[in-house]
Amino acid sequence: MLEKIITLENVSLVDFLGIENQNIKTIATAFPDSKIVSRGNEIRIKGSAPQILKINEILNSLLAHYHEYGKVTAENVKDFVDNEENTIDANKDSAVLVHGTRGFRIVPKTVNQKKLVSAVEKNDLVFAIGPAGTGKTYISVALAVRALKNKEVKKIIITRPAVEAGENLGFLPGDLKEKIDPYLRPIYDALRDMIPSEKLRYYQENGVVEIAPLAYMRGRTLNDAYVLLDEAQNTTPMQIKMFLTRMGPQSKVIITGDVSQIDLPKKQTSGLIETMKVLKEVNGIGFVQLDDRDVVRHKLVKAIIKAYNQYDLQGDSGNNR
Repeated sequence: MLEKIITLENVSLVDFLGIENQNIKTIATAFPDSKIVSRGNEIRIKGSAPQILKINEILNSLLAHYHEYGKVTAENVKDFVDNEENTIDANKDSAVLVHGTRGFRIVPKTVNQKKLVSAVEKNDLVFAIGPAGTGKTYISVALAVRALKNKEVKKIIITRPAVEAGENLGFLPGDLKEKIDPYLRPIYDALRDMIPSEKLRYYQENGVVEIAPLAYMRGRTLNDAYVLLDEAQNTTPMQIKMFLTRMGPQSKVIITGDVSQIDLPKKQTSGLIETMKVLKEVNGIGFVQLDDRDVVRHKLVKAIIKAYNQYDLQGDSGNNR
């Protein structure tokens, strides 16, 4: 077994280690094949190299948290341990989806993102459901770009319903394209991370990459294409049915959505929620659920999602509403 010693400096031991070293005991419980002992201001870790690396990363994250907030709670430790357990090895070449335009590798970073990749490889239609920041759209775009580069499809079609936060398109300035483009901006940003600007412009001018509002899909058959419907929680039942029936031969379809952020009028049923119920028993369709553990944005996003989930649960039980 290998051994690593971490020396704690400028740290209040009780605030970092917890009462009777409970924080360290929690980490030790999560890694039963390793041995973690805290004595004074030293933490000794014994185990295999991969285990020591993971434990070291958790402790470094907790130290950064301590220096920012002055204390490490039992809940903090659990969050960092859960996050480490939910993270896959992004250094493996097999995990790389595409190489980004700025030199970085685009990979699934969590177990559920990996499940999304696997589901898409096994099914022609996949639903990816989860809150903001879980990477469902970004990973879906990366899968589409990979398929195009590998000549598995002839084009990429990405669409969104033009319904956002109660805003009315009719009051926005400009022509239709200028009205619609802000709603599609996250898609453009993702594509520019994966395809050089000049090549992306060429692709768009020649119909290889198409980004359009959902209404533009009516009456079409989408053949030999990787098709992504984003923000599907804002579709009506008729809209999502129309979209699903556009699917043509040799096509892959990913539908992403966040059922906690529906911007439709209150009396309007979300097409995403309805269609998942309708199609749940249909073979050949994949369903992947992402959650706050998959959030890869600012750490506060995870906390915000948790807070809203708790608030919604209280509302369901008749409290605070």
